[in-house]
Formats: sequence, C-alpha cells, structure tokens
Amino acid sequence: MDSFVITDIGSTTTKALWIANKDGSYRLLGRAESPTTVEAPEEDVTIGVRAALKKLEKQCQQQFADEHNLVSPKIEYYSSSSAGGGLQVLVIGLFSKVTAVSAQKAALGAGAILLDVISNDDKRTLYERIEIIKQARPDMVLLTGGLDGGDTDFVVEFSDIINSANPKPRFGESLKLPVIFAGNGQAIPLIEDTLGINFDLHVTDNIRPEMDLENLQPARDQLHELFLSHVMQQAPGYKKVSEAVAANIMPTPLAFGHIISELSEQEKIDILSMDIGGATTDIFSVLSNKFNRTVSANLGMSYSIANVVQQSGLARIKHWLPFEIADDLLENIIGEKMLFPTSLPQNVMQLMIEQAVAREAIRLAVEHHSNLIRELPSKRDKGLKQLLYEPSLKKKWDQTASLLEMNNIGLIIGSGGVLSHAPRRNQAALMLLDSCCPKGVTRLAVDSVFMMPHLGVLAQKHPDIALQVLKDDCFIPLGTAITGIGKISPGSKSVTVSGVLNDEKILLEVNSGEIKYLPVPEQVVGEIDIIPAKGVDIGNGAGKKAKATIVGGSIGLIIDMRLCCEQENNPVTQAKHLISIGAYNEADIQEARRLADEVS
Repeated sequence: MDSFVITDIGSTTTKALWIANKDGSYRLLGRAESPTTVEAPEEDVTIGVRAALKKLEKQCQQQFADEHNLVSPKIEYYSSSSAGGGLQVLVIGLFSKVTAVSAQKAALGAGAILLDVISNDDKRTLYERIEIIKQARPDMVLLTGGLDGGDTDFVVEFSDIINSANPKPRFGESLKLPVIFAGNGQAIPLIEDTLGINFDLHVTDNIRPEMDLENLQPARDQLHELFLSHVMQQAPGYKKVSEAVAANIMPTPLAFGHIISELSEQEKIDILSMDIGGATTDIFSVLSNKFNRTVSANLGMSYSIANVVQQSGLARIKHWLPFEIADDLLENIIGEKMLFPTSLPQNVMQLMIEQAVAREAIRLAVEHHSNLIRELPSKRDKGLKQLLYEPSLKKKWDQTASLLEMNNIGLIIGSGGVLSHAPRRNQAALMLLDSCCPKGVTRLAVDSVFMMPHLGVLAQKHPDIALQVLKDDCFIPLGTAITGIGKISPGSKSVTVSGVLNDEKILLEVNSGEIKYLPVPEQVVGEIDIIPAKGVDIGNGAGKKAKATIVGGSIGLIIDMRLCCEQENNPVTQAKHLISIGAYNEADIQEARRLADEVS
C-alpha cells in the first residue's frame, strides 16, 4: 500500500502519524495527538486513538477511518504502546551478577519496565521477598537461575516463595499470572510440578546456559508473545487495536530499539541513543549487531529531577554553568521544576540550568548502561559460588570490561524534549558531547518529533520505507564530531584537519582545551585528513593519523579538544566553550549572569 497510519499509545498521549507516497518517495505528511484513554472514566484506548485520527483527518484532509473499522482497510495500520505503564515484569534470578543480570537484559531488551530484581544474594529476608512479589502486581514473572547441569535447589526454593506470595496479574485478576522459566533445563520437571497448577507457566531456553554464554532472544520472544496474548488482550480496548493492525503491537521501547537496529544493520555502524523524559532516561545501543537497552527509572527532567541532583551533586551541575550561583538558589530553581513538572524555562538562566541537569541525567544513565552490558567472564576452573564469593575472583568479575566502547560508536542519537526542542541545535550537540564523551569520529543527530517508535513498528513489514522516512523526516543531522583525548599542555596545538568539504579546501588547527565548529551543509559528504599531536588520541591511538568521512548537518564539523589537557573549569571557561560552538552568544551569557545576580 501507499498509505500508512501509525499510532503510539503512550501513558498520557496517543500520537498518530500519516506516512504516504508523495512524488515517488515516502514522507511524513501529518501528525496529531490526543489524550490516551486507558483509565476511568473512558477505559478504552480506541477512544483516544479515534480522537487522534479525527485530528489527523482534519489536518491532512484525508479519511482514515470508516463507520465499521478503527482504520479503513484501504490503509495499513500499525501501533506501539506504553499505555498503562507498558510491559511490567518482575525478574527473579540466582545470582545478581550472573543469571539475574542476564534476565534484566532480556526483559529490558523486550521493552519491559522492571518492577524489581530478586536474587539469592540480594540480602533480603524471606518475608521481604514474599511481600515484594505479593505487592508487585506484574504483567508476568521472568524466573531464571542455574547453569545447565547445575544445582536445582534454588529454583525450587523460589518456586515455593512465588507460591506462598501468590501474586496476581495487573490486568484480569481472575486469570493466572504468566510465569516464564528460562533457567537450568534439569529443573523443568520440578518447576512444572511446583508452579504448573497455580500459574500460567511457560518454559523457554536457559538465559545463561554457561558462565561465559548468554542466550537472551528466546526469553525476549516469549515476553513479547505474552505481552500480545495476555497484556494486550486484557487492557481496555486493546483487543480492537490488535484486530486492526497489520503487524503485532510492540512495546514502545522495543519499537524504538527495532528501528535503530535496522539503521545499524543498514549503515554497518554501532549506535548509541537515548530518550530523556520527565521521569526516566532510556539508553539504547546496538553494538556489533546486538541490541541493548537500560532504563534509569529515577533520572528525568521533571518528576525525578531532584534524583539527578542527588546522584550527581550540585557541583557537577554548576560545572556546566557560565555563571556563579549559590547552592540553595540552584536547589530552589531545580526544585520548582519538580513541583511544576510541565513548566518550561522562562529565561536564558533557567534554560542553561535545565540543560546542565540534562547533561548529568544522560551521563549517569550512560554509565548505568555501560555497567550493565559488560563482557561475560571467561571459562574458569572454579565453581560458581567460589567465583562470586572468593574476594580475588569477585574483584576480577567486577573488572570485566564494558561492551560500550565510545571510540566504536559511529552515531549518537538524542531524543526527548530537552534535546529535540533545544532553541538552538548547537545546544543539543553540546549536551550530547558533554554527557556521552565520544572518542574519535562520531556523527550526531536528534529525533525531531519522537517518531522512532512509530517507524520501529512500520519496519516489521516495511523496513526500507521506515528507514527512508527516518532519514528524511525524523532525524535532524547535527553533523560530525572529532573528539580527541590526551595529556598535552593547555593551549598547544592538538590537531590539524585538512581536506575538501563542499568543494572548498579546509585547513583547521585546534588547540588543546578548545572546541570549534565549521558550518557544513546537511547534504555534504567529504573526506578529510586528521593529524593529531603526539599525545592526542582521536580513536586510533595517541599521535596516530586518520582519514575520516565527514557528514554535514545543521551545525557541520565539530572539533572538540577539551579533553586533551587538564584545565580549570570555571564560569569563564564554560562561557568560552558555549560561545565557541555557537550554543549561546555573548549577550546570552551576560543576561544569564545578570539574572543569576538578581536572584542572589
């Protein structure tokens, strides 16, 4: 078909898009939204969907529904959803650093929200575990534990705890709660005997069959299947949506991950992406064709903004500001955002503070992501318990390398209001550079209207169309950043960049401690030579030259050598960086300082 309607049914808003073939290429031709109607008094998501479609019809002068169908059969309809809290999963594993962490990755990769993670070494009492399971009201439980051929006692113990807690599902209290077992295969008969009567038990392959091997996809597939058959069928109105769509409804985070996975495969690059919201920050990555997702549930820009300050400290927030401000005044300004979460910055000082907090929220969320996706330990002669509890081995375990290597990331994508709606794109680029600290040559982009989940569900059947629209209407390319790391004298030459861009020869020299940019239009692609100073690493090793492909954007070519030397950070230094990349001008800085003095 030449016409597609796609909805994302969110917790508060249902967003509808119309994508159609126009002059030989597929484009986004309309976008509308309406409040989601999943709770009383409406309790039928199709009411919100129809309302969004009516607005879309009026905007586009097209008819998308008829009297008999939610969406006309002449138009392909797709949907993602996170309404009612999305897919909520309780994870239970044997050891926190082995099966429990693998189960977390499986659930998060399926687009789930983790209600809690229970493990044998979580230092909770039996009573506490029973109460947590009883009160959780999950959509399903993911139970794992034990390497193949290992001990089965743990699985039986936690099966008894689940029986004692007798948890009820969030939807359909009279129905049996789905429990997925993805652990030691030898324990399957015991699990079936213990949980098979009182719960809707599903058995799949072991998530962690060996110490140095993960097998996450079968559990992810089972989670998604149960999301469709259990959660979607019980949630108010979802059955009507399920009958109307041309492909399965996907949890919004899973749809987001699906489209960046398609993009990573098409362009043969590793991708890091984030969605920073009011309450949470989701981090997505595709590394060596493997998709990863983490949720920092207490790091956001409104409801949980105080948690960002608590975890980072006020000093880290002030690090990014070009003006002096007392701690108590800064706390008050940030606290007002938590009390009035829908408020927007009213002046340049408030905007700078909001963007400073965003840097720390993303930085902390990326650190969390990096810590969760670590290399698996190699095969060892020691047993599992010795590995975890013998101090010397436990230290080695904790030192396993993260899979997130920033010098391998080819593209960073920012999403969320503070990034997508920054008054100047230069501000969004600087937030990404400061929070993610890329190394080497990295393209930067932002999602203009948060339509990546819509394109993720469309990509189930039409990946080429979804990717075309992603690049033409969703992404705003910011440009390409060259980032150097090293230890050389402040102010000394750190890198020379030469080549031809937009049919013009360029020759740029950037000193250590500086950041500069060169406007390069969006459609321009060119090759350049990068010659770093002896102690500067641009991704290939200290002092090693490189050739790079530069892709233009709304900013162009950014050369960031701030990490090439140790320099005192103060408001004057920060103001220089903000002006050098075009994020703010001198008048903005002076106005922010005047306002800071005024509130003081």
